[in-house]
Amino acid sequence: MLRVLAADDEAPALDDLTYLLRTDPRIGDIVTARDGAAALRHVDRALGEARPIDAVFLDIRMPGLDGVVLGRLLAQFARPPRIVYVTAYDGHAVDAFEIKAADYLLKPVRPERLAEAIRRVADDPTTPTTPDDTDTVPVELSGVTRFVAAADVCYVEAQGDYARLHTASGSHLVRIPLATLEERWRAAGFVRIHRSHLVALRHIEELRLDSGRCTVRVGGTELPVSRRHTRELRDLLVRTARRTP
Repeated sequence: MLRVLAADDEAPALDDLTYLLRTDPRIGDIVTARDGAAALRHVDRALGEARPIDAVFLDIRMPGLDGVVLGRLLAQFARPPRIVYVTAYDGHAVDAFEIKAADYLLKPVRPERLAEAIRRVADDPTTPTTPDDTDTVPVELSGVTRFVAAADVCYVEAQGDYARLHTASGSHLVRIPLATLEERWRAAGFVRIHRSHLVALRHIEELRLDSGRCTVRVGGTELPVSRRHTRELRDLLVRTARRTP
């Protein structure tokens, strides 16, 4: 049973969220707060009592300490709770990604989406997300926020301050710099092969060296490998092949 905190400065919204949380059999104790400062005190007090909060369901726009700032503070705890944003605003999905939020729900909250968010929390309620295959990127599609898993991404292409995620089913443009994804997904097997491309080692189908020019085939697409990355990439592929039974 998960111990959770729900925070929203609007009483009707907080009541609705609390009601939906109570209907889920995975939820145990529910603590509520009407602002970010109160939410922070509740989480800190729970840690001191050795009854930590497993997850916080946060509104974004609250007086004083807003949900984004609070999320960043909670992420610095030695044992941080999982964070799920519940908001009427879709413009903070990138902030949620950067602090490794478990999910990002738009109001009015649909019960099935809340159930999915609780599932994400229940899978690992006390450990923050790690940069592995389960890590996700929020993608905005016609007012709906969807999450693309790192495991589904073949390669990433830089487009200015944005990045385009290429998957087997299509591509998605996100407002996240390539360098941020490179750092975040390094442990998931993503490597930089060019100033404009980041690739998943597991999705590389072919490495070709021809007259000093190096290319890789990923998801049926041929991508250039810069000189400075060629040797590193080749060595990584060799080591990966040796570890594969």
